[in-house]
Amino acid sequence: MAEFDDRPYPIALPPQRVRSSGVPTASNLAWHEQTAIDNYPQQNSAVNVEQDGSQAVLLIDPSDIEIVESNFDLTCPPAIPSLVNRLVEKAQCPHPIWHPIQFMGWALSMGFGIVTLILALAVVAAIPIVNFIALGYLIEVEGRVARTGRFRDAFPLLPLAPRVGGMVLGIWIWLIPLRLLSWAAADARLIAPGSPADLGWHFALRIAMVLITIHICLALGRGGRLSCFFRPFKNLFWLRRQWKAGGYWTQAEQAVWDFVNQFRRSYYFWQGFKAWAGAMLWLVIPTALLAAASKPNGGAAFISIIGGILLSIVLAWVPFLQARFSVDGRFAAFKELRTIREMYRRAPMCWALAAIVTYALSLPLFLATIVLPPQDALWLVTPIFIISIYPARVLTGWAYHQAAKRELRTWFSIRLATGLVLMPVMMIYTLILFFTQFIGSSGKLVLFQHHALLLPRPF
Repeated sequence: MAEFDDRPYPIALPPQRVRSSGVPTASNLAWHEQTAIDNYPQQNSAVNVEQDGSQAVLLIDPSDIEIVESNFDLTCPPAIPSLVNRLVEKAQCPHPIWHPIQFMGWALSMGFGIVTLILALAVVAAIPIVNFIALGYLIEVEGRVARTGRFRDAFPLLPLAPRVGGMVLGIWIWLIPLRLLSWAAADARLIAPGSPADLGWHFALRIAMVLITIHICLALGRGGRLSCFFRPFKNLFWLRRQWKAGGYWTQAEQAVWDFVNQFRRSYYFWQGFKAWAGAMLWLVIPTALLAAASKPNGGAAFISIIGGILLSIVLAWVPFLQARFSVDGRFAAFKELRTIREMYRRAPMCWALAAIVTYALSLPLFLATIVLPPQDALWLVTPIFIISIYPARVLTGWAYHQAAKRELRTWFSIRLATGLVLMPVMMIYTLILFFTQFIGSSGKLVLFQHHALLLPRPF
């Protein structure tokens, strides 16, 4: 028997053995104690189960533990941190007072990452079908803030964004010489075909293409940092060391897959599609009634008025139904209107603020629908949509968290005053939405777009 001190060591029970979440009850603790006694090899040992916060802890007397010698070598080499782990550690904010230089570098890197993230979402939002990924990412942002209430959780892919932006920027910079050489070769071919100048420029272009391609591949192989694109000789020395060490291709393949899998493309796509479908189920009928009239008279105008009133009510709840879906991930969350109304009673002012800001930021987006750019130039317009919708999603998630953490309702007078302010605002927004069909290039289809709730694209 080995000698230990007399203090009992707490050993947490495995998660799969816990039957219920939250604070353990007396019956749960009794079940844990009986399970520990049944599974413990020493029948006469002192086994106790104590409550530690919200977790059951098993206390074992060290004197009853027997050490069995083994010939197995349990030592293992130290784990090498992956590229994703290094990027996450690099994204941690240093102390601005004790480490001011590191803090300035971190701020520049994160700012560059935010710009990269917005441009990447803008490009994705401009591609049909694929733009559900952009909506799914915004839903994920909303859900993270709704669960934690922290604004710093509003950028899930921010640790990876600076590296992606550095890759794109480095490749773009090294394509500039090729572009200039191609222009010179094309001019020489146009002015004097077959001349020494023509042949010389095209030969130089081919050599440059080969060298720059090798250099870009080596820079990406070293990790894709922006500095790697400006150190060609160091890249060659690195390639020599990797060639001698061996095993690089296996490590590179694993690192690439780990990096790519962090973007969770299928997850964001289905999250976006479900959020779009759930919101459309609520919006399609009131919007269709609103679009019934083309003139301000006749029976169709009365139908449009009814549709406008219904749409004003629906627009007040749909953002928070999407927020609940983003938290739970259940499509059935779009049916829980009673729960949403109860949460509104707990934080009416926060919810009203989030709704007003959401639709106020979406109004300028309808101006982009007056004249649509060509299909291949839509990515020049979609950044405006991302910049407008992103803070609205964050604020909606924050308002949901404020209501979720409160247990008591706000005074009825405050709820009534907030409702009297919110509903006229929703009606004014619906009225403006009705007239957008006369200025938009898509006609009545503009009414069904609902950029603040559906796809972040101008069509």
